[in-house]
Order: sequence, then structure tokens, then C-alpha cells
Amino acid sequence: MRTEDAIQFIKHQELSHPGPSNWADLGCGSGTFTTALAHYLAAGSLIYAVDQKLAAGLQIPAPAGIQVKTMELDFVKNEWPFAALDGIVMANALHYVRDQAAFLEKLKRHLKPEGRLLIVEYNTDRPVPTWVPYPLSYPSLGKLFKKHGFGHVEMIGKRPSVYGNANLYTAIIRR
Repeated sequence: MRTEDAIQFIKHQELSHPGPSNWADLGCGSGTFTTALAHYLAAGSLIYAVDQKLAAGLQIPAPAGIQVKTMELDFVKNEWPFAALDGIVMANALHYVRDQAAFLEKLKRHLKPEGRLLIVEYNTDRPVPTWVPYPLSYPSLGKLFKKHGFGHVEMIGKRPSVYGNANLYTAIIRR
């Protein structure tokens, strides 16, 4: 997905705060959604761009005043060196987490009570081995997050996947 498309795909008023905020992009890949998110954050904000294996020399562009700190980390198995996050974005990453219920408890420990989650996923529950092993359709995502104390789950966008298996959706989630 092109950065311009990602910026529009995640557009939501809850991403903008009047002051600086701290976010993590878990499973950042090439940084497309890190860059997209950065367009909505106030100057002085920080995004931790985390992936198990970062491309050599990865540079993630961001608007002036937004700091992006890249780090190699298995966000499922390892402890995170950051906490009290205002938000977490997971774009095409949650479907790699086998024990999603346990992972949500980990998310809650690192997210401020008023924090938000921005999820980009395939709208299917049918696994595609290797690429999408533990998918979450939007209805399944809603059930899972509500069961774990997140009262607000809202689909904010959808678009066809270039791979054709299922549409992509974007959801904003908060307690």
C-alpha cells in the first residue's frame, strides 16, 4: 500500500491530540503505517516502530517534529522497553499472534487507560498458512476485544486487498 493510501485508510479524529503523544507500531514492516500515523500526531510525538526483523538501513519518513525510534523486538515473546502508550497500531500484524487473548492482556499493561488501538486486518476468519495464520474478521475482532474490556470497537475503513482473499479493514479500539 502506498503511504498516501495508508494515510487516508487510517484517518480518524481520535488519532489527533492537541499535544505530543507516544505510540508503538507493532510489526511495522517497512514503516508504511508508521509514516501514515505520524501525519496525524502533534509535534513532539514519538512512535516506536517495532519489528522482529528490520530491513537493513530502514529509514521511516515522518513529518518534522515527530520522532520515530526503530527497534528489533519480538513483540509477542519479549517484554517491551516502553509503557504508558497513548496508542498502538498493528497493521497486518495481529494475525501472526497465536494466543490473541493473552496478547490483549499484554497490550492493556502498556496502554494508558484512555489509550487507543488502531488495527488493520483482513476481514476473514479463514487462515492462509504462513501469511495470515490467525486471522480476525471484524466481527471476531469485536468479540475478542470486548471480552477483554475494550468497550469501543469501531470499523473506520475498508478496502479490497491486492491479494484478493479478503477485504482489509481498519478499526479504532479503546476501553
